[in-house]
Formats: sequence, C-alpha cells, structure tokens
Amino acid sequence: MGPSLFQVKKIWHYRFQIHGARVQRTTGEASKRKAELIAARAYDDAQLATRGMEPIPVLRELVQQWLKVHESTVSDSHLRGMEQFGRLHLYDLADLRLDQITTALVEAARVSHLDSHAPSTANHWARLLRLVFKWAVRRKLIAEVPWILKPLKVQKKPRAMLPARQALDWLDAIDAQQRPAISRAIRLMLGLGLREVEARTAQWEWIDWERRTYTPGRTKGREAVPVPMPDWLLHYLAPLCASSGLIVANRRGHGFAAGFTSRYIKAANAMTGVEGLTPHRLRGTFATMLSEAGVPVQTIQRVLRHKSVLTTIGYLEVDIEQAVRGQDQVARKLGFHRDDGSVRSGEDG
Repeated sequence: MGPSLFQVKKIWHYRFQIHGARVQRTTGEASKRKAELIAARAYDDAQLATRGMEPIPVLRELVQQWLKVHESTVSDSHLRGMEQFGRLHLYDLADLRLDQITTALVEAARVSHLDSHAPSTANHWARLLRLVFKWAVRRKLIAEVPWILKPLKVQKKPRAMLPARQALDWLDAIDAQQRPAISRAIRLMLGLGLREVEARTAQWEWIDWERRTYTPGRTKGREAVPVPMPDWLLHYLAPLCASSGLIVANRRGHGFAAGFTSRYIKAANAMTGVEGLTPHRLRGTFATMLSEAGVPVQTIQRVLRHKSVLTTIGYLEVDIEQAVRGQDQVARKLGFHRDDGSVRSGEDG
C-alpha cells in the first residue's frame, strides 16, 4: 500500500508502512500535487532502503554529487561547465528522479534549451546530461540510461586559424602591447599546443633543455607527455630562463586568472586583420599545422594529450591548398596534363 496524504492546517503530510514500520513526515508543501510527488519518492526510497539499495536521486542532486566527487579530479573549465549546467540548464528535469526521466521529457528539455540558445550548443548540453547519467549507471543508482536522444545535425563552419603568412606580424602585434608575460604565454600556446590554463601554470623546471622537450605537469587529462620544443621557442625562452617557478607570471609573481590572454589576442587580431582567433584556436592552429607537415594523427593525439583520436581529428581544419595540390596530382595521373603544361578537358584527344 502506498503513502496516504493528510493536511495539518495548509501543509500536506504523508504516512505509510514498510515491513510493519510506520513512517510519517511533512512534505512542507501546500500544493497537493507537489506533496504527492514528495510522498511517492519517500515511499520508493524507503522500499529501496529495506533492500539495502541507495535511493535514486533527482537530477539536480545527481549533478551536485558529481561536482563534489570530481572537484579535485577534473579541470576548472569542466567544473564550471557542469556547475552552470546544473544551475541553469536542467529545465523541467531538475526535480525528477533519474528513473522518471524519459526520452520524451529529455526532448522537451532540449526544446526549452533551444528557446534561448544556439542549435550548436544543444549537442553539448545532451553530452553533459548523458555524462551524469552514465556516472549514475557506474554507481549502480540505475541499471541503464533511460532515454535515447539523437544529436541535432548542425551546419559546421570553418573555425579560425592563425594564417602562417601572418604569424610573425600577428606575434609582433602581441609584443607591441608590451606585456612580456602575455607574449610568453601565447608563444607556449602556439609553439607547444598548450591550453591557456596549461600556459598559465607552466613551470621553468618542466623544460628539459638538454633533450629539448617540455613536459606539462598540470594538464586537463592528468597526462604528462613530453612535447618536443621547436628551435624558435627555445631561442625565445633561453634568455628569460629561471631555475624554477612560473614561466608566465604577473607583475607580483603570481599566476594569471582564466581568460587572461583573450583581450590581447583580440587586439592583435584587429591590428593584423586576423578574424575570430581565440586562445583555444591557437591549439587548433598548432594541431592543424602538424597535420599539414605530415605528422600522423596518432602522434598529434599524444602531443595534445587527447584520450581519443576522434577528439584530435575534431581539432584539425581542412587545408584547401593541400587539397588543390592533391587534385593536381590526381589530374596528372589521369592524363589531363599535357607535356607542354596545358590541360586537357577530357573531350579533346
């Protein structure tokens, strides 16, 4: 027999019995509908407890549990993203138990998300939702993820890169702003593919000058993989070298806050006509240029410290000039190029 409701003044209370034990509590609600939901959940939790099972949390509680467990094991940006997701983007799912959340409800929540956000963010929203549900499955709070949601098809646009022919002028524009620490950070990001957070925590002692490598001591994935240092970066850093401490520090010798390079990158973009370049796209520029130089994607994956090669592939932009060269080679093999350099149309003999 399930819970029964009764009122004390305007507040609803519930009572039920589990294996002969009587349970009676207040819901704290004047709304009968809300009180019914609270009572039903309390009854279900009590049944689980008698079987030695952990009660199934509502989604809002699950996100808070995830944040507490992972606060020391994931990056600051990941934590901020999940905290914002739990605070602003749970919509009507927030106070539902995990086993009550269905595909139809998740689809409705995605529609609510799209009311105020670009379609390109909806798939990321769904990935965060799936992440916490899979974590609940691993903790055996639920047997499986109770919903299925197909990703939206979103038109992808080419992402900004630092054009090679403008790289030196762009770096000059960074240096012209007379912030040596910023110049150092940006060269670390461009030359080693470091994330901004990795550049602002970089240490002099992590450089092996003899082997000409840099081993990040603090990374998003907690992986310390030596990265070869290019000659131009070694030459730039050598006169500035210290025995230890931060490579990139403010005037007081302390580390910078997140986003510290953004304004300087925007200013350099404006001075040189580079469009849309961001701190993270310096990492994408680094990865794409390695690919264009013929470095295998598995090697780029290791250098970028990605757990999945698919993540690495997502960083790489299409090199149109390389495609043109490839098309030219195919045309030659097919016989469309004459010995005198002219081109056959395929219709002439």
